[in-house]
Amino acid sequence: MRDADLERQASRCMDCGIPFCHNGCPLGNLIPEWNELVSRQHWRDAVVRLHATNNFPEFTGLLCPAPCESACVLGINADPVAIKQVELELIDRAWAEGWVVSQPPGPSAAAAGKRVAVVGSGPAGLAAAQQLTRAGHAVTVFERDDLAGGLLRYGIPEFKLEKWRLDRRLDQIRSEGAAFECGVAVGTDVTAADLRRDYQAIVLACGARVPRGLQVPGAGLAGIHQAMEYLPLANRAVLAGARAGASPAISAHGRHVVIIGGGDTGSDCLGTALRQGAAIVTQLEIMPQPPQQRPAGQPWPTHPIIFRVSTSHEEGGERVYAVSTQEFLGDENGRVRAVRLADVDPKDGRLTVRRDTERDIACDLVLLAMGFTGAEDGELLSGMGISLTERGTVPRDGGYATTLPGVFVAGDMGRGQSLIVWAIAEGRSAAAAVDRFLSGTSALPVAIPASAAPLRLAGR
Repeated sequence: MRDADLERQASRCMDCGIPFCHNGCPLGNLIPEWNELVSRQHWRDAVVRLHATNNFPEFTGLLCPAPCESACVLGINADPVAIKQVELELIDRAWAEGWVVSQPPGPSAAAAGKRVAVVGSGPAGLAAAQQLTRAGHAVTVFERDDLAGGLLRYGIPEFKLEKWRLDRRLDQIRSEGAAFECGVAVGTDVTAADLRRDYQAIVLACGARVPRGLQVPGAGLAGIHQAMEYLPLANRAVLAGARAGASPAISAHGRHVVIIGGGDTGSDCLGTALRQGAAIVTQLEIMPQPPQQRPAGQPWPTHPIIFRVSTSHEEGGERVYAVSTQEFLGDENGRVRAVRLADVDPKDGRLTVRRDTERDIACDLVLLAMGFTGAEDGELLSGMGISLTERGTVPRDGGYATTLPGVFVAGDMGRGQSLIVWAIAEGRSAAAAVDRFLSGTSALPVAIPASAAPLRLAGR
């Protein structure tokens, strides 16, 4: 975006007496402040205000669905301010100008710091690690993958988040003093007892990575995969580079692909399959197609469910709404050859299959992108004696503390599947809780309590 266009867009911000964009954003981003500074060409000051509440504006600028824009007061009767685009352009300028610098703790803070382990290097873990490092603590981040980043590394496609952006932030966090131990499975390679012995506080930020399955006949056929089997393999192949002849173990090249799930993960699968050279890609969604405009039942300033078109959708593929998968059909070799689906109607708050609407869609690759049911219940949690809630989350109090003294949880592991902006907000807030636990007090900001929820109508 040209500077003049960016300044014009920022100047549309009305500096509301009660800026609801703050309420829409769990980070509490100081949106009117940095919009005002951008409109006056005070770019560097705007970056300071941007970083005051968000460790990783480029991640949210690229990946967040922008509930702040849904809560923009201007959006009541006009297009809202393009907050997300201003944010991204601003942080890109900051990196280009050299304004993003390391902020290591001072000698006195480092001398008083304690040893903290952060398990998981997704957005919640990285935010917690950076905040605690800046407060003077000796932070070690454990990641079971070979490279840090969590789903930012291997779950989000390169075309949506270039990995050099992630690596640049990781370099900053390392330069501030945090250490990373990658390729380490906490619970087995390093036990829960090891962590509790060697560290004075622990932050669990392992995400909610148990995928939702689809229990219908034929679900065990070859060629049916979870999205988080498919996308990491594709990302690893991209990382290896075409020059090395890299080809993922699960490839859509030349295949008829059906994606079950109409959300962001399904969209990522769509864009990846198209880039791999799929012959046909069809994305199925059980819910009816949303309206183009905000429905009456989801008034401002809530974040509405409306029809959205991602860059992947712009590139191709077909979207089919209000259908339910009834069965997978296989060929003589045991590979999926078709999906049998039927139309559904909403009735009394439930979806009912419409009679005589069954039909088959030919396919030889099915990708399940129906969300996640919760955190993994493995050796790490069992070693700590922690049991998951019915929602598949790690139980915690309003201050991110688990039932185990000195053990805290942040991000999807404690909240359930959510947005990146909530993960960063939780990581920052959990860091403040840990710092207070270790030091008796903390100057780190708290974005939200663990009990915070997105804006919604009263009683819903």
